[in-house]
Amino acid sequence: MEIRDQLSNKLLDNGFKKCMLNVEMYRQMALSYSVMEGAISVLSDMQENKSYIYKSKAALELGLTIDKDPAEIDSIWEEEMLKKIHPDDRVKKYIHELRFFKLLDAVDPDLRAEYAVMSRIRMKDKKEEYRWVKHRMFYIYSPDNGRLRFALCLYNISLMDSTVPDFLIINTVKGEVVVKDKLDYKSILTPRELEVLKYIGEGYASKEIAGLLSISINTVSRHRQNILEKLKVKNSIQAFKDSFY
Repeated sequence: MEIRDQLSNKLLDNGFKKCMLNVEMYRQMALSYSVMEGAISVLSDMQENKSYIYKSKAALELGLTIDKDPAEIDSIWEEEMLKKIHPDDRVKKYIHELRFFKLLDAVDPDLRAEYAVMSRIRMKDKKEEYRWVKHRMFYIYSPDNGRLRFALCLYNISLMDSTVPDFLIINTVKGEVVVKDKLDYKSILTPRELEVLKYIGEGYASKEIAGLLSISINTVSRHRQNILEKLKVKNSIQAFKDSFY
């Protein structure tokens, strides 16, 4: 199973008891971030498997269309945005989001709102050149069923001299860094696993990767399993913590 498939299985709400949070209130919140910060704001609804995308003028700098604002899509994955992200950073984004979910799953529900993700990723701009973008993500949990209801992602074009690390989990109330990524992918994964990871990030299926690398599909499956195990995206919360400082 691919990393994004794991994320979908974790994030999408298939519970019987529905969340009664006011969608319009959170849509207005997403719009406010877009207007006030010049951000591209994506509100994903896990209960309805839908996203609302609010685009500031920064979208033009990234070569994104703004013919409809907000854009509504029937998926929690904003494909137009995701395909702009550098393949390596896209896979890392999925890995870190899965880790964030696992971390919050182990946190006292009353404290979950204190945590957020902050990262720096490369995205193609209107000139088809990669530039740094600051990405922040917040989770909103339902008081009705305790499940994740909304994810709010904010994308801002980063300053040239930005010192934002590639990935952080922060406590916004205390102003503390809770988790900082220290994974060195090139030292953890073999050259072949890095190749497979790159193609996974570009959206290739196992059969396609096998053809591109002239290896069997079973070998690709084994590499996929090794990648997941080495990057600790399937392990317990303790293993999760052990992969950071």
